[in-house]
Amino acid sequence: MASQAQSWLASPRDRKVRLWQSRRTADATRMTLTYLTLGIGGIFVCIPFFWMLSTSLKNEGAVFLYPPQWIPQPLQPQNYAQALTVLPFALFFRNTLITTLVPLVGALFSCSIVAYSFARLRWPGRDIWFLVVLATLMLPEQVTMIPRFILFRNLGWINTFYPLIVPPFFAIGAFNVFLLRQFFMTVSTETDDAAKIDGAGVFGIYWRILLPLSKPALAAVAVFIFKAHWDDFLGPLIYLHSQGMFTLALGLRAFQGEYGTDWNLLMAASLVVMLPVLLLFFFLQRYFIQGIVFTGIK
Repeated sequence: MASQAQSWLASPRDRKVRLWQSRRTADATRMTLTYLTLGIGGIFVCIPFFWMLSTSLKNEGAVFLYPPQWIPQPLQPQNYAQALTVLPFALFFRNTLITTLVPLVGALFSCSIVAYSFARLRWPGRDIWFLVVLATLMLPEQVTMIPRFILFRNLGWINTFYPLIVPPFFAIGAFNVFLLRQFFMTVSTETDDAAKIDGAGVFGIYWRILLPLSKPALAAVAVFIFKAHWDDFLGPLIYLHSQGMFTLALGLRAFQGEYGTDWNLLMAASLVVMLPVLLLFFFLQRYFIQGIVFTGIK
């Protein structure tokens, strides 16, 4: 009873201070639990990566030891040199750069200009055709695999890079078009009117106004496109036959033989192949997150 009486006799300022302190303690507890949960979740997410790194530094006989050996004894960093020299990975790397960078440039240009048309221009049937583009997202790639192969075979493009680099120039990525369109729609149309007064045409508004303002969205799309083509296995497997045309994904598959797999060499090569994607995301992370947030996709 005495404590209750003291609480009622406390000044309003004291009650506000106590309320603020209790809220601050609750917020600190909530943040601590949040970061603790995220930290534990991050550890579980990184376990496969740690296992890959550990396996890449083991000898062949220590890969399947039980209990598992997280710190290899002895360490074998020479696995990396052996993995990258047992096959012509320099040639595979060059081929992968060709099949990644060329489609990247073509897809950024074609998807952005198509998205500009859907977002800023008015023409008959625009919304209907946009729904048709979105409908292609529900079409599995396996459905079009055989027709595309027949088309490219008739064109004489089998065992060439053309099936991998030409289609992206025609904005085949419906999700990329949707992402850029949503971003373009967030830019005020008053900028278009001001540019028209200054004498800019339709393409000038796209090239000089919208593209410079769209760096976050373009960076997000660039990460998606780069990862999709860098890690693509099915496309090169279907269209490329000779080893001189192989990409890194097919090169990694070569470690899996008919009678066994060199897991330590495979993990070493996989880490090296994965490094460019990690570096790209690391340097473009800020733009990538901005591009996702500004387009309204959570």
